[in-house]
Amino acid sequence: MGNDLQISDLRAFAAAVRAGSLTRAAVALESSQPAISQRIQRLERAAGKHLMIRDTRGVRLTEAGESLLAYAERILALHEEARASVGHRGATPTGRRTVGFLEDLAITTLPTALADFAMLYPRIDLEVLIGPARELRRHAERGGLDLVFGDPSVMGEAELRWQRRVPLVWTCAPGFDPRTDPLPLALFSQPCQWRQPALDTLSRHGRRWRIAFQSTSLYAVQAAISAGIGVGALMAENLPSGAVRLGEQHNLPPAPTVEIAISRRADTDTDRSLVALERILRRLVAVAE
Repeated sequence: MGNDLQISDLRAFAAAVRAGSLTRAAVALESSQPAISQRIQRLERAAGKHLMIRDTRGVRLTEAGESLLAYAERILALHEEARASVGHRGATPTGRRTVGFLEDLAITTLPTALADFAMLYPRIDLEVLIGPARELRRHAERGGLDLVFGDPSVMGEAELRWQRRVPLVWTCAPGFDPRTDPLPLALFSQPCQWRQPALDTLSRHGRRWRIAFQSTSLYAVQAAISAGIGVGALMAENLPSGAVRLGEQHNLPPAPTVEIAISRRADTDTDRSLVALERILRRLVAVAE
């Protein structure tokens, strides 16, 4: 048991990363700098790896530290959620909850979110709908969705709980020449909310373009990019394996930013399971950043 990762050590580690120094982490945790240092050293011994580089500029993560940080944030969040769930009096939530995801976000967050949610609420029957904003909006208008992670327009401002702007990334296959004129593009089919901002950005920059490939499927767009058919604009987490990031050196403007949001039905304020799911999704986005 001596190599177990301790919650207090993980908390000190995460606080030091967020604060940028052991001293500021000590202030945030109402502790002392030597105590924070000792906890991180104990965590490094348990992990068998150096996690941080400490110098005059503060703290920097090693490769092992970057890997552990994502797990540390998950463990700490689950720890707090579990304490809140156990400490809450009342019956354990049961029944069905229906949630909607944009495909782009489902690929990056759904597996971890489902695993964490199932640990907290094993008696909830979860139905997940994945599709474009237009399709999810139809379900929401019929009252068929309890929570949506995706386009903020799906449920409307009244049900909006959290919103964030995230940048897209221009990307292509290795060996593809992004100076081709007009620029071949591999994009999502209409009515994708992210398509027009990408086209407008290129036009304002003076780049001519043509739609060489389009699909409603993220997998298909990724395949087209990997095949060298054209340049795509995707979230960083969704770049195909081995894809090249493009920028100003390729005569491309910064890719546009897009809105992602979490919305919930107005009558779900007291639903502990949906509150927890929202918290899990927000935390996963924060870890990815």
